[in-house]
Amino acid sequence: MVGTSEVVNSNDSNMPILHPHVALEEKVDELRRLMGKADNDPLRIVGVGAGAWGSVFAAMLQDSYGHFREKVQIRIWRRPGRSVDRDTAKQLFEVINSREDVLRRLIRRCAYLKYVEARLGDRTLHADELLKDGFCLNMIDTPLCPLKVVTNLQEAVWDADIVVNGLPSTETREVFEEISRYWKERITPPVIISLAKGVEAELKPEPRIVTPTQMINRATGVPMENILYLGGPNIASEIYNKEYANARICGAEKWRRPLAKFLRQPHFIVWDNGDLLTHEVMGGLKNVYAIGAGMVAALTNESATSKSVYFAHCTSEMIFITHLLAEEPEKLAGPLLADTYVTLLKGRNAWYGQKLAKGELNLEMGDSIQGKGMIQGVSAVKAFYELLCQSSLSVLHPEENQPVAPVELCPILKMLYKILITRECPCQAILQALRDETMHDPRDRIEIAQTHAVYRPSLLGHQPR
Repeated sequence: MVGTSEVVNSNDSNMPILHPHVALEEKVDELRRLMGKADNDPLRIVGVGAGAWGSVFAAMLQDSYGHFREKVQIRIWRRPGRSVDRDTAKQLFEVINSREDVLRRLIRRCAYLKYVEARLGDRTLHADELLKDGFCLNMIDTPLCPLKVVTNLQEAVWDADIVVNGLPSTETREVFEEISRYWKERITPPVIISLAKGVEAELKPEPRIVTPTQMINRATGVPMENILYLGGPNIASEIYNKEYANARICGAEKWRRPLAKFLRQPHFIVWDNGDLLTHEVMGGLKNVYAIGAGMVAALTNESATSKSVYFAHCTSEMIFITHLLAEEPEKLAGPLLADTYVTLLKGRNAWYGQKLAKGELNLEMGDSIQGKGMIQGVSAVKAFYELLCQSSLSVLHPEENQPVAPVELCPILKMLYKILITRECPCQAILQALRDETMHDPRDRIEIAQTHAVYRPSLLGHQPR
């Protein structure tokens, strides 16, 4: 990605065509001016968390802007001490030797020998040193550019201008509570971009969803206008390999528009949107149903018919849930379905569902899987179920004509909760839920959502109008 940028094209022969390097430098200068940076003070961008997407995001910025060393500095924090097993070291050695550019780079940096020794079992590698050489432990088949890696959290974040949250939603609160201790003396708050797709349920004083950006706001006191969410239908490795992709950065107008321009690449188009919380929640919702999709695929030997039946039911549940959460849910249909589609095709949550159904993984292993990272759909199943089973959110049942908790109209969500959380049902039960003769037509669920007043503004902390 080195040297990528937007080149200005114009039919007007008097308009100059900017060299890619010049166009990139102008984007850096524009963001620096907006953030009030002095000439001798570099813009400091810090990634917190080094999973696949967090690492790719930092590497994309390093590829594009890292050569402007006096104007911008990019670094990434990850915890120290994570060792790499010998099987992974062997796989990594094969990747290195299959890529001449990577091999030459490591030899030039005098870093190749340690990978030879690790393959032979004579040395133990650690995830932070791999990342410095351009290898993310969750994505070793896709070498990245070398990165500036910091393992001390205080050193990483204390003077950061822009912080990119690449942590799972389940770790966001804890880490940013620690970060808040290092920001007590700050005069101006940083800008934070969260990549996390996950939610928590808060049941008191009234049921509501808590998103990663809200966790960050509560933990640090950074105002919500300085916290943004970036998400879209993306697979990290494909984005780094320059497959065309798009995303939305959502939040206050002051920051979302200049950041969209700064992050945009010819192959990675970033749009901006003001509806932060709803987009963020949708990013967590699709992970719920992706796990079930993986189970169905594995249990039916990739039956196209069975997968389409599941897709019809899960999308109708997602549409129903979006009508509970959003006043104008139609605006979310495209982004939600696109994100769901790519997750079902190649996401880690669908992969996890497949492995569970095949017996290659089990729930006792937890939801942090070596080589894949955190499976955020598991905690999202728990959050959405616990939220939607609250009687205070009741909607009218179409046949029984009496109030029921919203989860009673979401049989797939109920079954996933029984499989993944209470563990009272095996994976095969997902098929029983699909084949239940008493199950309503998915269209009926959509019709209920569209014709009944199901919107509950309190779920996202909004006040009713």
